[in-house]
Amino acid sequence: MKILSISKLAIPDVKVVRFARFCDDRGYFSEHFRVSDFVGHPELGLFASPALQQCNEAYSRRGTVRGLHFQWQPKMGKLVRPLMGRLLDFVLDVRPGSPSFGKIIGYDMPAMRERDFAEWIWVPPGFAHGTVFPEESAIEYFCTAAWNPSAEAGISPLAPDLDWSLCDPSLRTLFEEIIASDPLMAPKDRAAPTLTAWRTDPRAALISG
Repeated sequence: MKILSISKLAIPDVKVVRFARFCDDRGYFSEHFRVSDFVGHPELGLFASPALQQCNEAYSRRGTVRGLHFQWQPKMGKLVRPLMGRLLDFVLDVRPGSPSFGKIIGYDMPAMRERDFAEWIWVPPGFAHGTVFPEESAIEYFCTAAWNPSAEAGISPLAPDLDWSLCDPSLRTLFEEIIASDPLMAPKDRAAPTLTAWRTDPRAALISG
């Protein structure tokens, strides 16, 4: 795997890993993950423990909003990339006591086959993860823990108490446009609690990164 760069986003725990594609007139080849390259990179040593445990793929129709989801037992981080379409990835800090608690950031990840690179976004444990799709899309994501339905929760992406001050204004505007157009959402995501409700939940003490 040829890692080209590691970029920290507005919340530095959240990182974008850019890796190379090898292109010719037939198309491209890419080794998109190798554990030794992640563990051996000075900015990605966090992958030494815990190891990735599960890999998921999700297809979404245009106008779909998923999340914001997180898991506290076992704590789960996610390594996410688009396979087709366009992914707007949103990450919310839900760690009580964190300087960025309640702040949400976004990153625009189009799946562009003509590029000579592609990207992962790393969402560490302690963060809620949401995905928004302006067009028909598919994504892949590795998880550092197996899914545990008895220890997962969510924050509503519609909650009025999220702090958007660190988010790219253009991504927030696009998010609001999609929300205003009657998006496709699971009932549990629409009914998820606000950040304030999560802050007062006894389980919040279990989510520190």
